[in-house]
Amino acid sequence: MPATTPLRFRPHHFLCALGYQGKGYSTRFTAKMSYIVYTRLRNAATADTPIEVVTVSDAICAPCPHRRGTGCERETKIAALDQRHAARLDLRDGQVIGWLEARQRIRERIAPDDLDTLCAGCEWLDAGMCKQAVAQLRDG
Repeated sequence: MPATTPLRFRPHHFLCALGYQGKGYSTRFTAKMSYIVYTRLRNAATADTPIEVVTVSDAICAPCPHRRGTGCERETKIAALDQRHAARLDLRDGQVIGWLEARQRIRERIAPDDLDTLCAGCEWLDAGMCKQAVAQLRDG
């Protein structure tokens, strides 16, 4: 996939990508997430990867065992996560934003403890990876 091809992200996946530390739902999911994060977002050559905001299954959802077509078996919970994240980060369906701009919005608009509300219901919240990543981002 060329670096100029936008990734497709649900709104809550911006924080998932920021906090990702090599763990996932399955081996296939972890391999895909690692590719997205380490090759497309954290690689200096592609650090400003464009991302298209979507409200259906995205690049991260593709290998997820909870995916059901273009949705999720946990769609009610996921849609609520997306709504909260979209509002806080000022993201709209169909919008294209660079990863550097997304990181800047996270830095300016989200404090680590905000995740208790923003990410309520996420099974990864208690792991603390995303809070740690937001704190590091805010600290520079």
